[in-house]
Amino acid sequence: MAPYRVLVVDDSPFMRKIFSDLIVQDPQFTIVATACNGLEAVEAVKKWKPDAVTLDLEMPVLNGIEALQRIMVEQPTPVIMLSGISEENTRETIKALQFGAFDFIRKPLGAFSNDIVRVGELLLEKLRNAVLMRRYAATVNDPLEQQASLKPIHSDRPQLVKPVKPAEEESSRKRGLLQPEQQAEARDSSSSVSVPGKKASTDVKKTRPLTGEMIRRPIGLAPLAAALEDNLEQKRPKKKTASADRFDHIIAIGTSTGGPRALHEVITSLPAQMTAPVLVVQHMPPKFTKSLAQRLDSFSELEVVEAAQGDRLKAGVVYIAPGGHHMELAKDQAGYYVQLTQKPPRNGHRPSVDVLFESLTPFDELKRHAVIMTGMGSDGAKGMKALVDSGACSAIAESEQTCVVYGMPRSAIESGCVKTVLPLQQIAAELQYAVLKG
Repeated sequence: MAPYRVLVVDDSPFMRKIFSDLIVQDPQFTIVATACNGLEAVEAVKKWKPDAVTLDLEMPVLNGIEALQRIMVEQPTPVIMLSGISEENTRETIKALQFGAFDFIRKPLGAFSNDIVRVGELLLEKLRNAVLMRRYAATVNDPLEQQASLKPIHSDRPQLVKPVKPAEEESSRKRGLLQPEQQAEARDSSSSVSVPGKKASTDVKKTRPLTGEMIRRPIGLAPLAAALEDNLEQKRPKKKTASADRFDHIIAIGTSTGGPRALHEVITSLPAQMTAPVLVVQHMPPKFTKSLAQRLDSFSELEVVEAAQGDRLKAGVVYIAPGGHHMELAKDQAGYYVQLTQKPPRNGHRPSVDVLFESLTPFDELKRHAVIMTGMGSDGAKGMKALVDSGACSAIAESEQTCVVYGMPRSAIESGCVKTVLPLQQIAAELQYAVLKG
């Protein structure tokens, strides 16, 4: 029997057959069961305990989002969402990623569509990553215990993140989640700081190595899904101040697999008074980045937009690179602006984190802050090193203990350019401190 067991969920017998045939092309996988609606999916996950699930968004009885939420609470399992390209599908896909889905893939147009081979290759790649995550998750300590053990490394720093509302605090307390103020005060005692030019040394807790990327389940995945169900649908009220055309600081963030959840944590924790623009590269196809920007904007006190060619940068605005385009920082007599290009992919990606980071290197008049978070591969490591060599103020990598996939942060750390290693929940506070201190 193949070592990895997959549950395929789709209300269409035709699509169940297509995806099953694509999956078993790799002898590492077998189809343990199929399901035709969300309720069947939930029961099948509990019965068969598959290594991974492919889950359609639009289904009867329980739709994909509802089924995902129950799976994450009752039997946390890596889930690959199957998405169409309609505006509604892209919005629901982003929501699913924030609710704990490992990744997503676009559905092929049909059995004979030109892209079905490419869709199959991407699906198998994502399934391989997902099952590695599941096996690795079984070798590490309980994530909530790890989260509770975080200790401060900067106890003298001011409290910078906004307090949680009492109702949210009670809900999170019941579900076993740390409160934002605890997260802001906490600093990972295993994180360390290195000077530019020297290899960053990290005492991050050692865990059993994997072949390829270091992959693990996100911190508190099951309670996170339940907390999101309670809180994410209630949009945060806007308290935005007028955006500033003049600024001395700029923040650049790069992420990939697991990125939408990580970006939600960081972006929604930044205050409306943030005196820096934020440039973001999230590896994602066209159309999905627009939905990502819209969803983040719904919950953030900052304005979040999908970047457009020539956008003039303003403090307090987050610019998401559009799928299919590299995003670079540029400057003319009127100030700084977004430059989009369709140059060849870097590290297999367009947009690329390396391209964004490298575009910031000439602008040493700005205090530049770079962040690399969860993601597969090494995109961003070379660009961060170039930024640090050019005098960047901050070079932050997400710690292994909160990454869904530790590839991108690990590559940056191993390159010797990372100055600070932090759990996800502490990155926003670090950025606030770095900008406020001037």
